[in-house]
Amino acid sequence: MPSQPRFVERIAVGRYQDEIQHPGAVKAFVAEFISTLIFVFAGQGSGMAFTKITAGAATTPAGLVAAALAHAFGLFVAVSVGANISGGHVNPAVTFGAFVGGNITLLRGVGYIVAQLLGSVVACLLLLFSTGGLTTAGFALAAEVSVWNAFVFEIVMTFGLVYTVYATAVDPKKGDIGTIAPIAIGFIVGANILAGGAFTGASMNPAVAFGPAVVSWDWTNHWVYWAGPIIGGGLAGLIYELIFIGRSHEPLAASEY
Repeated sequence: MPSQPRFVERIAVGRYQDEIQHPGAVKAFVAEFISTLIFVFAGQGSGMAFTKITAGAATTPAGLVAAALAHAFGLFVAVSVGANISGGHVNPAVTFGAFVGGNITLLRGVGYIVAQLLGSVVACLLLLFSTGGLTTAGFALAAEVSVWNAFVFEIVMTFGLVYTVYATAVDPKKGDIGTIAPIAIGFIVGANILAGGAFTGASMNPAVAFGPAVVSWDWTNHWVYWAGPIIGGGLAGLIYELIFIGRSHEPLAASEY
């Protein structure tokens, strides 16, 4: 019988005491919460500010560029400040991609995702309060875009994001390029917003879509912003681990998760 890839052997549920209750795990969850809060506050806040400045005008090229820059810079900071504690996932799709590649346990991953969702909701609540009641804008599809068009868009964009995460932050052969991982991750998100922002809003991150949906209570086509990123992130994790890391790669230390 042919041997299976080593990352399949590393996929694990984990022990509750180690992955949820351990002080190091709690610190990682708090770090994910804070990093996601920082990212969503900056990204959503920039969109709300632009809407206020333009008196609610439709999205313009300048607005799209501003959104791309705000998200790129915000994610660069969010990943950087969380990298040494939790790995700086800041995204359930990244966490899922790490799980299917055998780089994080199921229990630790669930804890990360809960923290990310809470961070997004709190960021949007803070924006709602601090702007005097302005609504946090939920993600929506352009008139000419169907849910299936958006579904594929989100898969492809998130694949590029998680592939970049693997290449610059997870791959044990990354070497010096690991120092620019937060920049590369921020850049790919900014570039994808320029490519897909006018069509789907370019979420690439279920947590980023979840917070505004909760605060505005608008769940229209919300499943797209979960299913697309999760599939795209999972495919990127599987492909990178199977083809580029493969069987010669030993499990990463806990500090690298």
